[in-house]
Amino acid sequence: MNDQLILLLETATSTCSVALSENGKIIGIKEANERNIHASHITLFIEELMINTGKKYTDLNAVAVSRGPGSYTGLRIGVSTAKGLCYALDIPLLGINTLEAMTCGLLSQNDIQDSDLLVPMIDARRMEVYTGIFQNDLNVIEPISAKIVDVSSFDQFKSNKLILFGDGAGKFKELFTAQNHIRFIDFTNSAQDLNLLACKKLRNGETENVAYFEPFYLKDFLLTKSTKNNS
Repeated sequence: MNDQLILLLETATSTCSVALSENGKIIGIKEANERNIHASHITLFIEELMINTGKKYTDLNAVAVSRGPGSYTGLRIGVSTAKGLCYALDIPLLGINTLEAMTCGLLSQNDIQDSDLLVPMIDARRMEVYTGIFQNDLNVIEPISAKIVDVSSFDQFKSNKLILFGDGAGKFKELFTAQNHIRFIDFTNSAQDLNLLACKKLRNGETENVAYFEPFYLKDFLLTKSTKNNS
């Protein structure tokens, strides 16, 4: 496939982000980092993006969506939007692991040493995060899980520099003040972080079954007494 036009959707966190990738390059992006706007904004963002880039929906070769882990509500909205477009246009669906995409995004924005370990974190309430540990070639050192973090959580990696980032990382800055091998980098999720992985999956034919594809929630959604709370 010579031409690749991929719509990228990221809704796993408070960020509602859409981007368009043409032949591996981002040609447009529309996003906002604000809680609870995904349902009302995502289709508007997509429409604006298509207009601004001069592209038609029928030009799309695939839709890539951040599949999780992350916010139950955000993932559900992003995946349902992606599936609807793929059904309507009869094009492939690409599911991208959110933490892996975050790691790609951080690597594209920062000078990371080969020995550094990357720890993307998505907030999962209190002292828990969705996380994993990656090398800078995306090799997984510690599998993705819902992890309750305490001061000893990374003791086995004291010989490495650990970089914690994502919307779940900030709440641990005080906890790890005395541990010089741990540092923090500010990071906000964006649809453009899916680009590298999405292009690779499309080239390799690694597509999802649109009918059966579901988000990677990692944990069951728990209803709370307050209807205003989202996981």
